[in-house]
Amino acid sequence: MAFTLNSYPVVYRAKYTKAGGWKEEFLEKPHKTPEEEAALSPLDAAVLADSRNFYSDMPLVNYTTQYGLGCFEGVKALPQKSGGMAIFRPGENAKRFYNSMEGLFMPPFPAETFLKGLTEMVRRNVRLGFCPAYKAEWEKDSFMNADSMYLRPFSYAEGGIGVNLSYEPWVVMIATPVSAYFTAGKSDAVVTERIRATPKGTGWIKADSNYVIAALAKHEAAAAGYMECVFLDSRERKYLEEGSSCNIFFYLKSGELVTPELGDTILPGITRLSLIELARDRGVKVTERKITIDEVLSEAKECFVSGTAAGAAPISSLTYNGKKVTFTYPGELGTELQKTLKGIQYGTLPDTKGWMVTV
Repeated sequence: MAFTLNSYPVVYRAKYTKAGGWKEEFLEKPHKTPEEEAALSPLDAAVLADSRNFYSDMPLVNYTTQYGLGCFEGVKALPQKSGGMAIFRPGENAKRFYNSMEGLFMPPFPAETFLKGLTEMVRRNVRLGFCPAYKAEWEKDSFMNADSMYLRPFSYAEGGIGVNLSYEPWVVMIATPVSAYFTAGKSDAVVTERIRATPKGTGWIKADSNYVIAALAKHEAAAAGYMECVFLDSRERKYLEEGSSCNIFFYLKSGELVTPELGDTILPGITRLSLIELARDRGVKVTERKITIDEVLSEAKECFVSGTAAGAAPISSLTYNGKKVTFTYPGELGTELQKTLKGIQYGTLPDTKGWMVTV
């Protein structure tokens, strides 16, 4: 499992007040040394992890817990081959987080404040020894099973029980260890009958509430023996949109790489944006457009999904209404893009694009 609720001790928190704007602070939650924590019994480790996950001065009953009114980001800090840690494209996360909060009619969190708080939170955890160490063995499979630090900035509303907006939210940033996202050997996907997002909704926002349907659909897919589920559009029910928590790409027999065009039902993924650029660097024709399930079933030779946790993860087959089509697995293009992306992220390839922010 990629994620564990074993957050690192240093947390960033900011509170918005109408009178004074954003008030920032860093909290150092209970901890021992990393070596001492690794030696704890499972029970003691769980108790310590729980102690970091509770905040006695934040309301339980609020617009986030009651109605899912909130948004979040997924960011990665990665150990570098040359030493130290670097964060992958946090400026893009800062802009998207600003847009998400603004889209939910919250006071938006300034991008510059986001970057400074996130970087300093990582730096303080690293100083305490809470960060993964680079391992040369990760290079053998192009970092498919490498560790990293997952950073989760999120909004949290002030107390309230009636349906309402959040005018004085918190922004909290935590860090946790993370490993490989998808289970090795499971790569089949199925088109779900559920609807992730509708026009004029919040599909373009990284909103908490968007992930309820995704979690249900992913559970149903797993129960049926699939690794991933894929959503169609809500109106015509024929255009591919996203995976459960990731964007999706199709490499066609014609040599065109297609990913669904952005709109108000599709999240503007940062890994998606990066893979588009890397593919174009290779001379691949990349098109952002609508693509039907029928075109995918007849014309796609490769398929992969993209996201902060997944990177560029290959899909071996897609099933729709009982019809299964298989793809080249792993595909040549997806594999090369993944190798390039991971090489830049872990520092084995030069970062000519300025994507990595050194901590």
